[in-house]
Amino acid sequence: MNTLLLLIIVVNVMVSFKAFNDLFFFRKYEFHIGSIRAGEHYRMITSAFLHADLGHLFFNMFTLYMFAPVVNAYLDRISFLIIYLGSLVFGSLLTLMMHKDDYSYRAVGASGAVTGVLYSAILLEPSMSLYLFFIPIPIPAYLFGIGYLLYSIYGMKAKNDNIGHTAHFGGAVGGFLITLIKFPDLLSQEPLMVGLLLLPIAILFFMAKSGKI
Repeated sequence: MNTLLLLIIVVNVMVSFKAFNDLFFFRKYEFHIGSIRAGEHYRMITSAFLHADLGHLFFNMFTLYMFAPVVNAYLDRISFLIIYLGSLVFGSLLTLMMHKDDYSYRAVGASGAVTGVLYSAILLEPSMSLYLFFIPIPIPAYLFGIGYLLYSIYGMKAKNDNIGHTAHFGGAVGGFLITLIKFPDLLSQEPLMVGLLLLPIAILFFMAKSGKI
C-alpha cells in the first residue's frame, strides 16, 4: 500500500470515528442540501470523509484498498489523486443537482470517490478478477463494478439510510471520464468494456430523467 492510499484511508477512518461519537461534528460536516444552498459549500467535500456506520466505512475502504493499486500501477500519485478527488466532486455536484429542491436531503460517504477509482481500475484492467471473502469463486471485476452501481440504484430508490447513493452515480461518471481523458486509446482498444461500464451509467441517467429515482 503506497503512502497516499494509506493517508486517504487513515483520514477517512479518523474523521468517521470522530463523527460516530460526536453528533454535532457529524451534522456540521455532512452533505445537507439546505446548508449547502445557504453557502456552506465545504460540506460537498467534507461529507465524503464521514460514514453512516462501521459497515459503511469498511465497505468503502475495502473497495478502495482493492482497486486503488490497479490505478496506481498506471498513474502517478498526482493523477490518482485527481481521479479520487475529481470523482468525489462529480458525485457531490450530481447529488446537489438531483436533490437541489429537497432542502432536508442529507448524505455522507466516500462512495463517489471510491466508485470513481473502481471504474478507473476496471477500465485499465478489464480482465482482472476478484476473490471476495464471502464468495469462493473469482468474480470478474466489471461485474463487481456494475453490481456496485445496481446497489446504488436500490439505495437511491429505497431512501432508507443516510448513505450518498447518488454520489456513486456521479463518482462513476467522474472516474470513467477522467480515465478516458488520460487514456483515450481505451475507446478503440477496449470498446466492449467501455460500453459495458457505460451501460449502467446510461440506465441511471434514464431512470433519473424519467423520475423513477
